[in-house]
Amino acid sequence: TIGYRGSYTIGREAQADAKFRRVARITVCGKTALAKEVFGETLNESRDPDRPPERYTARYYLKFNFLEQAFDRLSEAGFRMAACSSTGTCAFAPEQGGPADDKIWTSYTEYVFCRD
Repeated sequence: TIGYRGSYTIGREAQADAKFRRVARITVCGKTALAKEVFGETLNESRDPDRPPERYTARYYLKFNFLEQAFDRLSEAGFRMAACSSTGTCAFAPEQGGPADDKIWTSYTEYVFCRD
């Protein structure tokens, strides 16, 4: 499973002045040996460094910030996307220095991959 958090601001004029932020971190959840096989040196294991290969973890993340790169690596390793899920929340943003009508949206998206 690949996951990421994103955020963006939309003002009163909706899409015309949307300000998107880049993906901060792509997380990896799955069996340790499989994550290492697919992502190799681009897998950051610092949050769960001594995880046995046969165990699962949700604490790894990737050293790059491009979802397409993660999808390419999974495809090359024989995986296909099986499901996707996303949630979002909204808050007004005047305390962050924006106009009173601006809203900050945050989302969390997960992509589930499987290999036959």
